[in-house]
Amino acid sequence: MLKTILRVGSTFVACAALAVPVLAQAPVPQPAPGTPVQPNAEPQAYRAKQVLGSKVNLQNSTSVGTVEDIVFDQNGTIEYLIVENEGKMVTAPWTAATFNPQLRTAVINITPQQYQAIPTFTTTTYPNFYAPTYRTQVYGYYGLTPGQLRRAERRGVIQP
Repeated sequence: MLKTILRVGSTFVACAALAVPVLAQAPVPQPAPGTPVQPNAEPQAYRAKQVLGSKVNLQNSTSVGTVEDIVFDQNGTIEYLIVENEGKMVTAPWTAATFNPQLRTAVINITPQQYQAIPTFTTTTYPNFYAPTYRTQVYGYYGLTPGQLRRAERRGVIQP
């Protein structure tokens, strides 16, 4: 009888110990009545054929060409768009463009004067896209910082 009481008591204590953390958790806040609940936004996915050939405009709707090519990094992440206009090409960081896949357009938020300052190249003179100096310069034209430098800045390793 004593063994049974001890077993039941031990089981009760063990169950109570397991239940306390669950009961102590803060309740999940509920939206106020009448507030529409937004579903979690899914990341936007693009297909290559939606991007290639897209018209590229600047912030004031100035057309500067079309997306001729896409450059991937060693991890398979899109790094650059190659914008072509009359045989001349310009490198644009992927993060500088905002796409509208239905209209097949991309907008880059810089002025025409800023865009004209960006060096051009041709199919016979492709740059070394991953040379540190080239990456820093290209991103700088768009007011951006390459990914590795952004991470170092956030960690305080280098100053922006």
